[in-house]
Amino acid sequence: MLTEKVHIAVPTAFFEDESLNVQGTISHIRDLYKQGVKSVLVSGTTGEQHSLNLQEKIKIINGLELEEELISNMEILFGVASIRQKEAEKLAEKIRHTKISGIMLGYPPYVIPTQEEALVYTERIIHLSNKPTILYNNPKRTGFDLSEKSIIQLSKIDLVVGIKDAGNKEKVERIKKGMHRNILYFYAGGEVDLEGKVLHGYDRLSSIAGNVFPIEISRWFQKMLMKQIVSKQESEKIENILEQVYQGNAIVNLKKHINHKEIPMGGCRSPIGNI
Repeated sequence: MLTEKVHIAVPTAFFEDESLNVQGTISHIRDLYKQGVKSVLVSGTTGEQHSLNLQEKIKIINGLELEEELISNMEILFGVASIRQKEAEKLAEKIRHTKISGIMLGYPPYVIPTQEEALVYTERIIHLSNKPTILYNNPKRTGFDLSEKSIIQLSKIDLVVGIKDAGNKEKVERIKKGMHRNILYFYAGGEVDLEGKVLHGYDRLSSIAGNVFPIEISRWFQKMLMKQIVSKQESEKIENILEQVYQGNAIVNLKKHINHKEIPMGGCRSPIGNI
């Protein structure tokens, strides 16, 4: 199962012509590993997942498989989602035979499946990947909102270990009451309103700002979970970090920071970053 309370959702590296740069992506993961990061999420939740086709995602997996030190010592999660279920299934089958630790299962954007269709989609992909699974609910990006009833139903599957962005406070509380077991983790997506989310029952973090300030973000989150007081100095430092990352487009800001470290992250796929 997945033991790390924090994973960092890493951006995907691209060359100047917007083609995939597998080694640039891995260079950034290696740099995080050297800084003590124990878990990363690849090809997910940074707004780039659906710009990658199936072949590109498989290239990233093949590249990670060659990184023996990283894949043996880190909890590496991989984002699985597609507009077409058939493509998500092929990706899940590929992941099944790797050392990837788990998957973050997203829902198809734009097409808006019914709850029943989403359940079939979820169960099929979990079965094919046979990996610990974090469900990823992001109505703002996809147009689809996984209901509390569906989340409770899916929590009965042993491989479902968590959900990212379950919804508002009331929804989280109802899910917790309705679950048949108490081992479902609630992942906050990014650092915006993180203190509020922890108060509402979120107990894990899918970090964005950790790409550039991994130690500071992890320490801050751990203190929140343990209800420890954050000093004024530390609070101001975190405020400054979040401003650097989230003012404007977060993914564009992250890539600028990473490129400044001479890690070849490149830019984004337009229209993101085209100004």
